[in-house]
Amino acid sequence: MSKTEETKDIAAAKAGMDPKTARKYLLSGTMPDEERRNRAWRTRLDPFAEVWDEAKAEKELNPGLEAKTLFEEMQRRYPGKFNDGQLRTLQRKFKEWRATEGPAREVFFAQVHEPGRLCQSDFTHMTSLGVTINRQSFPHLTYHFVLTYSNWEAFTICHSESFEALSEGVQNALWELGGVPREHRTDRLTAAVNNLSDQDEFTRRYDALLKHYGMNGQKIQAGRANENGDIEQRHYRFKRAIEQALLLRGSRDFASVEQYRLFLKRVQDQLNAGRRPRLIEEMKALRALPDGRLDSVKRSMVRVDSGSLISVGNNNYSVSSRLIGERVEVRVTVETVAIWYANRKVDELPRLRGRGKHRVDYRHIIDWLVRKPGAFENYRYKEDLFPTSRFRMAYDALQQSAPSSGNRQYLAILYLAATEGESRVDEALRILLERTEEVTADGVAGMLQQAESLPSATDVNVAEVSLASFDELFRAATEVVQ
Repeated sequence: MSKTEETKDIAAAKAGMDPKTARKYLLSGTMPDEERRNRAWRTRLDPFAEVWDEAKAEKELNPGLEAKTLFEEMQRRYPGKFNDGQLRTLQRKFKEWRATEGPAREVFFAQVHEPGRLCQSDFTHMTSLGVTINRQSFPHLTYHFVLTYSNWEAFTICHSESFEALSEGVQNALWELGGVPREHRTDRLTAAVNNLSDQDEFTRRYDALLKHYGMNGQKIQAGRANENGDIEQRHYRFKRAIEQALLLRGSRDFASVEQYRLFLKRVQDQLNAGRRPRLIEEMKALRALPDGRLDSVKRSMVRVDSGSLISVGNNNYSVSSRLIGERVEVRVTVETVAIWYANRKVDELPRLRGRGKHRVDYRHIIDWLVRKPGAFENYRYKEDLFPTSRFRMAYDALQQSAPSSGNRQYLAILYLAATEGESRVDEALRILLERTEEVTADGVAGMLQQAESLPSATDVNVAEVSLASFDELFRAATEVVQ
């Protein structure tokens, strides 16, 4: 103080300090914070002193117990001894105990990421975003791929955690990237393995995929999602970016899956735009792609049973009754199930999601159903034989108007749909139901014969408006003003 001010009193006044206090510190040669001593005594009694050993023993025996749970237990054991306001005191005691005497915590070791060495991938559910296709719910997942050095990422829409989805996603990402990293890390792929009846088959196909691209496979330890930390963090950031993009778009509804896929691609490109410098560095370390993609289609031979059904992935699909008893080749992709016979594709069906489901097309079996109408009433897959809501309404109407012949009449209508066109029959049913006329197979056939005269459900007739009426309104308004 004396070096910058004329007197000690002036220096003390500028520091907001009493001159006597200033002289004391000058004489001692220490600063105020150097003289402050840590308090080693409690200002109030510890309310948990008597039960602390008991509470600590419970915590050591069951490390997952929370302080709040133990506090409530102590309130039950010692009624009236502890009030709710003392919970924070117990929480602080356990916090200090964990830091000084408790078990050692898991250490997460920061990793050095090398260009071109590691990629990580995983599936993530997208249902929380509320995306719809043509105003219909669209539950789905995305396969998510990321390079750990540059954070370059890619996405593929899928509907289940299957090997086909994994293979499609990995290959889409690598071919878009234009190179191959040395290692590929995933979680335990439990769901994807479970979607195959044979675990060895999954392992064999996955190893073949890695070998085709020259990558080494890694799997994280069970329950250690942090080992796949890059992809887990990208899940969160990716879905947050999608949420923001949907808010800016003003709608979560898309006209088609393809339109939604293009939307995701634009978000992906925006996320990757800021990673170009590190990606350029990483591209130099990536390996070259193979000559072509690996065929990720699952092929199997199955026999068509007497019900004109085949079982694929624990789901049942109908095929043409002409194939009953024959062995057909089934080629399963992410989206479809293709049926091949005699080296020719005879049908392609949408792939069912999950297990224990069925898809029966009435066109495959209607020839025999009309011959065996009695089998329809208790048919296991009866609900699949109502292609639209109007067919169901027609069936219900027939059950009321003609209970004895309702099934036969409905199957005749279904046969007309298979031979004359489902949309035409659906339109005929619309007219009959709107007119409250009796629904019969002959009535539908008659409607089909006069199809050109049927008004469309969306036809709107607007009467022509005479422009002279506007002149009269204008003239009347002018007279009022005058």
